[in-house]
Formats: sequence, structure tokens, C-alpha cells
Amino acid sequence: MHKISEVLKIALPAVGEMILYMMVWVVDTAFVGNYGGNIAVSSVSFSSEIIYTIANIFIAVGISVGVTTMVAQMTGAGEKDNAERYLSQGLIIGGIVAAVIAFILGVFSKQILLLAGAKGEVLYYGSRFMRIVSIGAFFNMLCSILNSGLRGTGNTVTPLIVSVIINIITISLDWMLIYGRLGFKEMGIMGSAVATTTAYITGFIFLMIYYRYYSDFRIKLKYLKEINKDYMSKIVKLAIPSGMQEAAFNISRLVSLSFIMHIGTLAFAANTITTTIESISFMPGWGFAVASTALVGQRIGAKDYKNAREYAYIAMFFGTGIMLLCSILFLTIPDLLIKIFIKEKDTIALGSSCLMVASIEQPFMGISMILAGAMKGAGDTKTPFKVSLISSWLIRIPLMYFVIFILKLNVVYVWVVTAIQWIFDGSVILYFFKYKSKKWDEIEGNV
Repeated sequence: MHKISEVLKIALPAVGEMILYMMVWVVDTAFVGNYGGNIAVSSVSFSSEIIYTIANIFIAVGISVGVTTMVAQMTGAGEKDNAERYLSQGLIIGGIVAAVIAFILGVFSKQILLLAGAKGEVLYYGSRFMRIVSIGAFFNMLCSILNSGLRGTGNTVTPLIVSVIINIITISLDWMLIYGRLGFKEMGIMGSAVATTTAYITGFIFLMIYYRYYSDFRIKLKYLKEINKDYMSKIVKLAIPSGMQEAAFNISRLVSLSFIMHIGTLAFAANTITTTIESISFMPGWGFAVASTALVGQRIGAKDYKNAREYAYIAMFFGTGIMLLCSILFLTIPDLLIKIFIKEKDTIALGSSCLMVASIEQPFMGISMILAGAMKGAGDTKTPFKVSLISSWLIRIPLMYFVIFILKLNVVYVWVVTAIQWIFDGSVILYFFKYKSKKWDEIEGNV
């Protein structure tokens, strides 16, 4: 029971954090949509998708994963100073990368959106939105690294509190700035950009205050002043495959969307709504993956390999179990779930079929996310990347092209393809985790 409670203690706040970030995105979109309609929603959504995809590849699923892994291993080994040094070196690397990304997004916003296919008013408003939010994105990326250090120590409550603060500020300022309430000037789409940027800056300030005055795990100036190549190289070696895994998946997803657009607006709408509903089921997987990375990393650092494996399987059991419950909902009440988002009967019927097929992939997705998290905690980010690369580019894209352009089947078969992808992904990750964790026994025997 002690191990279960440890897993839940880390995983549940992480799940809550994901829910809050999704909620702020939904509310933000609703505010913008009610103010400016399709043009406003398209401008904000398109720009945000680009910003967060780039930030995730390089920082949130790149450098942050390297920081979490090394902090967790050093914490498990009882080497607090080294854990703090890894966080500091991660902040140096991440700060430089974040500054470069923010500069490019801010200065070349119009060119980036043109390259992505934006036109007319979407290009005009989207580029203005991106210029402002690029500032907030810089602080958001720093927050990601600071949060990753806390997660490495097993603290997921503070990142949850940060997400609460960001939610409150974003939603409050959206209401005031977009519509011009409480004496503020009506700013429309730009009000959303200012609200988002202010929220992320505030979240960063809160984290810095927490680290300075309330955390036992600290950012030390002496470690920020030094450039330690050994520490940096370890973070980068973990970050590159992890970031490339995110890139492989996200780019393949964007290619898939371009394929689906060829089927028609009905298919695209049904696919979008199904994806939105399914994204809710990602949250337990992500939360328990965070717990898996932290606890496995700590146990590996302590050379306690047996318990490292047990923590991974406990996290997998609970996370996959919750996602299996989502599968049951997708199978039993798909039409009710689709109706939340749209009223057109044809879209409801098509989306319901897509959602029923999506139910197949949920447990395999959970296995993949959580055990990949465990492998990252053990310092192996290459295997999840290789598996994702194969499943995304050698299975998903070719099969989707075949289904859409050769067989000319409807969008339901696109979800059959993604189910095949996740069955492969989850099964292969499970195999490699079992294989690699067996080697831990050999290591433990030699300790």
C-alpha cells in the first residue's frame, strides 16, 4: 500500500495539472470565439499550436525530461547538491534555447505563419498574437524546467498550484481585456495574448519565490555561474531523443491532419471532435508517466532496481486502468460525448463510430506513455524515440495514405490505423521495458 500511495501522491496532482491547463485552453478559446468568431479562434488556435509544438519539442519534452531524470536519480542517490546542480545547468541550457525560440517566434511571426499556410485576417491577427505571446512563451518554457526539477524530487503539488494561478489570471484577464470590462480598454484577440503572457510571467515569479523561500530543493547562484560540460552533456543526451520523439509524433500528426482534410469538412470535424474527447484520456496516462519517471529515477539513483520495476508496473496498472474506463465510455455512450460539441446528426454519427474505434487504443496508449516514462527515469530516452519513430512514420503515415488516397475509405478507418499504431507502440514498449528491466537484476547482483 505504501508504494501505491507514493505513486498516487505524485500522479494525481500531475493529472490535475493537465486538466487545469486543458480547461484554461478551452475557456480561452470560448472567450475569443464569442468575441471574434471563426477568424479569432483560427488566429489564436493556429498560432498557439505552433508555439506550443516548438516549446514542447525543445523544452517541455526535451530539456525538461533530462532535468527530471537526472534530478530524480540524484535525489534517489541522496546527492542533493548534484540534483541542484543539474537543475541549474538545465536552466542555463533551457534559458538560452527558450530565448532563441521566443526571439524567432516574435520577430518572424508573420513568416512562420505564412510558411504554415495562414492567409488573410488569420495571418494578420495571428502574427500580432504570436508576437505578444512569444514573450509569455519564454517564461512558460522556464516554468517547465523549474517544474521538471520539482517533479524529479517527487513534488507535483507545486506545479499544480502554478497551473491554478495561471488559470485564474488567464481567465480573469481574458474577461477583462478581451471585452473591455472593469474600466479596461477592449483589446479583443490582443487581450487574450496579454492575458496569457501575464499569467505565464506570474507563474514564473511564483516558482522563483517558492524556490527561494519555501523549497528545500533550491536554485543556487554558484551553480548558475558555472558551465559544467559533463552535467550539461548528460541533460542534452537525454533531451535530444526525448524531444525527437515528440517531434516524430507531432509532425506525423500534422501530416495526418493534412491527409484527413482531403476527405472533406464532415470527416475533419468528426476527427477533430473525436481527438478532443480522446485528449481527456491522455491526462491519466501523462500523470502516471510523470510518477513513473520520478519514482523509477529515484530508485535507480538509489540502486534499488527491484522497487524501480515495481513502481513502474504500479503506475502502469493504475494509469492504464483509468484509461480503460475511458474505453468503456467511448464504447457505451459515444453519441452523448460527441453531442457535447456539435448538433449535426451526420457529424455525430461519424464521430461516434470514430470514438468507438478509439476505445481500442486507450490501454495500449497508457502502457506506452507510462512505461516510456519509466524508461526515461532510468535514463533511456532513445528506445521510446525509436519506437515512436517507427510507429509514427513506418506504420501510421503509410497506412493512413493507403486508406485515404488508395482505398478512399472514410475517416473511421483513419482511427483503425491509429489503433494499429498504438497497439504496436504499447506492445513494443512493454517488451523492451521487460527486457531492459531484467538487466537491472544483473546490475543489482553486482552491486
